[in-house]
Amino acid sequence: MSNIKKILVPFDFSEASVNALQYAINYVGPNRPVDILALYVAAMPTAESEENMLKMDFAKVVRSFQKKAKKAPEFITTTGNVIESILSVRKDQNIDLVLMGTMGDKVTDEAITNTSKLVLGANCPVISVPFGCEIKQPKDIALVLGKEEIEDREVLGTLLDVARTFDSRVHVLTIYKESVYAEESVVDSTENLLEYYLEHFYVEHSFSKNQDVEEGILEYINEKNIDMLVILPRNHAQKSTPSEGRLTQLLTLHSEIPVLTLD
Repeated sequence: MSNIKKILVPFDFSEASVNALQYAINYVGPNRPVDILALYVAAMPTAESEENMLKMDFAKVVRSFQKKAKKAPEFITTTGNVIESILSVRKDQNIDLVLMGTMGDKVTDEAITNTSKLVLGANCPVISVPFGCEIKQPKDIALVLGKEEIEDREVLGTLLDVARTFDSRVHVLTIYKESVYAEESVVDSTENLLEYYLEHFYVEHSFSKNQDVEEGILEYINEKNIDMLVILPRNHAQKSTPSEGRLTQLLTLHSEIPVLTLD
């Protein structure tokens, strides 16, 4: 039984948001009673007539999809800053997962998209869905781990939830720059943790040396035909020095497959 009961999809009628909504419906499937809330954030208050038109346009978008969810997506609106509004609705509606589309940017190294900003600000799992990615179930998932120990082990529960839902194979990847990865005790404890929390869905832990961590991750994705990338942002770390989240932002910008951030 999945623990994901409510999914929030920021929706502005752009190609990226339509793609994300389609991915959410495919993710939920026709038999799971999951609520999908499509959130439209307006800069200024909208008149009732305008809101009715938006709902009609949204219904047309949903009807255009070949696959349907057991529970029809609900269209809701609010006013304000995009990121702040998403986070506020997530909290008020007890959202379990935010699923947001992005056009990405293969060239820039600057985190300029709302999606890349959201993944660092949200205190819940977020799946960023790049426009143009294939809409399919994640059968091979890659979890990227650094050399640090996992602070909040409970976040792996969401990954296990996904793996159970789709009977996915979970590959674990660690990219390191030094000639020696880490102390054996840390490696052993991590392996025990992965085997315990990810059960039989965990298939391997690969170690690769690369001075460019992002490059190493993207190469692994292509090599293993990975369907979903999973990362644990360290910008909220409490037991160690928090990172700025740059790698998380870059992967959200550059990845051609969905990226699940666990927080």
